[in-house]
Amino acid sequence: MPSLAEVDAEIRHLQLAMPGSELHGGLAGWLAGGGDDAAGWLASVMADPTLAAPAAGSALDRLRTATAAQLEDRDFAFALLLPEDGQPLSQRSAALFDWCRGFLGGFGLAAGQRPSLSEEGQEALADLARLAAAQPEDDGTDDAGEEDALAEIEEFVRVAALLLHGDAALGPRHRNRLN
Repeated sequence: MPSLAEVDAEIRHLQLAMPGSELHGGLAGWLAGGGDDAAGWLASVMADPTLAAPAAGSALDRLRTATAAQLEDRDFAFALLLPEDGQPLSQRSAALFDWCRGFLGGFGLAAGQRPSLSEEGQEALADLARLAAAQPEDDGTDDAGEEDALAEIEEFVRVAALLLHGDAALGPRHRNRLN
């Protein structure tokens, strides 16, 4: 997986109006919603057919490859592309909310308006929508309780993405193999 700095640098180079965490969320949502794991993913996720596919081996190409592999990993190795733990809590929480916004957009583009989701998947999607609408609070302090709360939310988001991938991408794929 490329670093957030590498992804952000390529985003700036391509002049895309989106932070790296949000773009990763969009890619993850696209794949979780059943979107194609293809070199031209950027045009699909950004809903801009004029965007060229990321260059082979570039940070965005490696991001797609790693994200697709992580979502398919049976050991649940999926990771969110977010700022490192040493960054201010407000910056990390803002990036997490951006990631959720991106995920919802990509998921909606791939899965459509009424995806067939389990009850847990529907709840997870609704919770992600609430997080996507949230704004970080910056009271100037980063205490251990807030750090723990952010870590719990990150883990929830990670598991929610895997659950939705199971419902919208893996489930239909397995049903098609059985038929």
